[in-house]
Amino acid sequence: MADSVEADLHGWLKDAKRLVIVGVGNPIREDDNVGLKILQGLHGKLSEDVLLLECEMVPEGYLLDIEDFKPTHVLLVDSAVLGRKPGDADLVKVNEVAAFSAVSSHMLPLRLFCEYVEKSTGAKICLLLVEPKSMGFCEELTPELQAAAAKLTDMLLRLLNQRFSA
Repeated sequence: MADSVEADLHGWLKDAKRLVIVGVGNPIREDDNVGLKILQGLHGKLSEDVLLLECEMVPEGYLLDIEDFKPTHVLLVDSAVLGRKPGDADLVKVNEVAAFSAVSSHMLPLRLFCEYVEKSTGAKICLLLVEPKSMGFCEELTPELQAAAAKLTDMLLRLLNQRFSA
């Protein structure tokens, strides 16, 4: 999982100048919280050319923040039913989103949100999607997703600190 996602992210970020990372998910629905947990692990550790937004279930509420930042790239981090093992992750382009049955705890479907952001900012958009194990009512991630979140956070820190050195 991590090697291919890391290589895909590295390639996608190669010409990035300003990046917005959007954490999406429901903080009380166990593994749906993975995007938010990953962003929490990034806070205070990245260059000012990276904007972190914990959007929970309403990423559309942050459209102006994203547009005002003038990003070249926008990465959404969320859980999605990919038909894989819990904790497995994929980097997915907007035009591939229909192929995935993304768990939608958000008001606006992520594809529409991404298409709007792409048109309004001209930024490249990608989704980092993580397979959940459980979507029960709980504020903690399952052990599989805790491990995946830690690995993905470390990978993002490494890649982003190489790309956006302060």
